[in-house]
Formats: sequence, structure tokens, C-alpha cells
Amino acid sequence: MGGFPSGVFRIDHDQAYQQTLAVRYQRPRNAEWVDFTWRYDSGLVVSGVPDVEAATTLTAAQQVAIGFACSGVFATYESPIRACEGIGTSKLLTLPQTGQENDDHHPDRVKARHLLNLGLGTDNLFHQEQGPRVTVRFSIINLTNKVTLYNFLSTFGGTHFVPPRTYQVSLGYVF
Repeated sequence: MGGFPSGVFRIDHDQAYQQTLAVRYQRPRNAEWVDFTWRYDSGLVVSGVPDVEAATTLTAAQQVAIGFACSGVFATYESPIRACEGIGTSKLLTLPQTGQENDDHHPDRVKARHLLNLGLGTDNLFHQEQGPRVTVRFSIINLTNKVTLYNFLSTFGGTHFVPPRTYQVSLGYVF
């Protein structure tokens, strides 16, 4: 009969700070509107890569994905970094140097990020006085085309990249 596992279990969705600001402008008695959303995330805990030494054990594709470098030399698909005697860095993670990690008070995290979205639309495309109406929305998600991670090697969520700039059109019918 098995018992409970011993040791510390650290959650992987701990984030120090996050904030979202949404602003919408619509003139009185007008169906057209514009909205803007700003989101800040301080970064989720990275459960699979606690330090530079652990980053050297990642596959070449994983090292390239996080922008891993040793002393300014970046990993490539053909040349992964298998040992780092210098300063290890990542474009997308707050990668502690080997021996400096602290899982309880300062774990490796996905780097903080700001994301911007823009929307334009109308709540009454054909300016109907009464009855059913048609709505239209055009959105640009990740307006600045920021390359960033949402999560990396998470125990429960897997690896997620923030999608690149995305254009979206929505058509609605209100009755």
C-alpha cells in the first residue's frame, strides 16, 4: 500500500502580480465604439527549469524556444548548449545561475510581460431604430506582436506561448 509522497510540493501557478485595464469609448447615442486592453503578468513559476544547469539538459528545440544563451552565444537546433561555464541567460525566462536558485522564495519564472489588444466595432451596423440588429467587431489581439511565454514545462499546464498578433472579426445578430 503506497503512502503519500514525501518532500515539498510547489504550485506552478503562483504569480506575484497581474493586472488588466480595459478602456472603451463610445459616444452617447452612437453605436460605434473602440476599446483598448492592457494586461500585465509578472510571470508564472517555471517548474521544469530551476537554473542554468537544468537549461543545459533541455532539447535543442526547447533551448531555442526560450532563447537560451551562454555568455552571449545562443543555442541553435544544430548546436544545443550542453555545458555553460559562463553566464546563462534566457530571452523568455528569469533563469537563475546554477547554485543561486531558491525554489521557495525566488523560483525561476516566465519573464514579465505587457500585452495590448485593440477592438473596433458597432452595436447596430444598419442603425435600426427597433427590432433585431447586426453587430460587428474587429479585434487585434497582441497588438505589438510580443513574443513571450505564458507557461514553460509546467507540471499541469504544459508549455504555452502567447499567440502572435491575431486579427479577429465577429458578426452578431441580436433579436
